[in-house]
Amino acid sequence: MISESHPDPRRVTLRCRDLTKTYRTGEVEVKALRCVNLELYESELVARLGPSGSGKSTLLNILGGLDTPTSGNVFFHDQEITALDDAAVTRFRRDHVGFVFQFYNLVPSLTALENVALVTEIARSPMEPAEALELVGLEARLNHFPAQLSGGEQQRIAIARAIAKRPEILLCDEPTGALDSETGILVLEAIERVNREIGTTTALITHNVVIADMVDRVVSLADGRIVDMRRNPGRRPARELAW
Repeated sequence: MISESHPDPRRVTLRCRDLTKTYRTGEVEVKALRCVNLELYESELVARLGPSGSGKSTLLNILGGLDTPTSGNVFFHDQEITALDDAAVTRFRRDHVGFVFQFYNLVPSLTALENVALVTEIARSPMEPAEALELVGLEARLNHFPAQLSGGEQQRIAIARAIAKRPEILLCDEPTGALDSETGILVLEAIERVNREIGTTTALITHNVVIADMVDRVVSLADGRIVDMRRNPGRRPARELAW
């Protein structure tokens, strides 16, 4: 088991303790997470690396309240998320967490602006949809439909939608997985800018080890365990990554 003893002076935004997750199908038992301990700090940009099946996505889903652990605890500041009922977990996700996935999940019949507005209409203190789109470099695409946009532009709309409610946590699961290198860098630049300008605690799941150079800290998983954790001396801009 690898765990940090609070090496970062910033406030802990999200943490998990002794997290396990076991899936059962008939007689078959799969241990997706095995006693994971992790802290995510305020305004931090973290990459979680690991091969397929290492537990990266399971961990993200549990931290974001999309799934529940078999055992262990998740805390948002001083509130235990794993002790809440379904309605309270839904409020936690709505008010505090933004998600970006490999596939964009945009509504095809809505413009970029309207897709982002879907979130701002239910958020507590959202930014204007146009402001969120400007933050990811799409101020000239407000009235375009998804079919009129490239894959990278659609992913940046998904990022704008996720951050328009001003979440304290942004969880990204393989956001560049379906993109070519140049388009992927544009998406990473958008995530980089959001983290820098809004200060959102950001966790980025990827199998691409190159991305590790652009983050504050790298957490490596294998077989449901954290096997390595290192802090970078500095962050390399996404534009400079040797893809």
